[in-house]
Amino acid sequence: MDGRRSIRGTVGVVAASAVALVAIPGAAVQGATAAGGPHAGPALASGRTTECVGTRPARSLPGPGPAVYRVLDYVDKRGATRFRNVFTGSSVDQGRRTAHVYRIPSRAFDADVCSHAEKGVRVRLHATDVSGVRLAALVERVGDDMGRWDDRFELREVAPDPRGFVFFGVDDPAAAEPVLRKAFGPFWARHITVRYAEESSALRPVSDLFERGV
Repeated sequence: MDGRRSIRGTVGVVAASAVALVAIPGAAVQGATAAGGPHAGPALASGRTTECVGTRPARSLPGPGPAVYRVLDYVDKRGATRFRNVFTGSSVDQGRRTAHVYRIPSRAFDADVCSHAEKGVRVRLHATDVSGVRLAALVERVGDDMGRWDDRFELREVAPDPRGFVFFGVDDPAAAEPVLRKAFGPFWARHITVRYAEESSALRPVSDLFERGV
């Protein structure tokens, strides 16, 4: 998938019964779209991005494969532990050897990531205002109350997007969108994207949600 960006999964996703967790439309997209184009999602509207270029020796990080994936593995591990309250998710543009990191701005996290990036890997740090932990919590909350909208629309898919929002796939977006935005309050109204989805018949495991792009 050279020259394309693939979105990686968000930490701590919990699947709900009777709802399909699926790959998000646009999850493997050209860089301009994922970086804040018209289909990127509400959390990226500010477009605040900084970047650094790795200086550490090649293969200074553990793991096989291209250097950009070793850097992302490091980012994901740190994001799941010490920086779980600021880390939102990550993606990769393999063709440009670029790691995209989505996080609530944090000097400590940025410094940690940039100081461990291998030489030749560019790291772009995109600002969000929500952590992956909170995205996963909303997905779980939806799963706990699946039947509440049965008389208005059919909720078919739900999944967190590491760029900072939750995707809802429904049978009738026009009917569903105002209901969903009102149901979860002003904060989540800015972090929800609603689109039409074909009917799904089975849950897919979280490990299948996001294409790694290798």
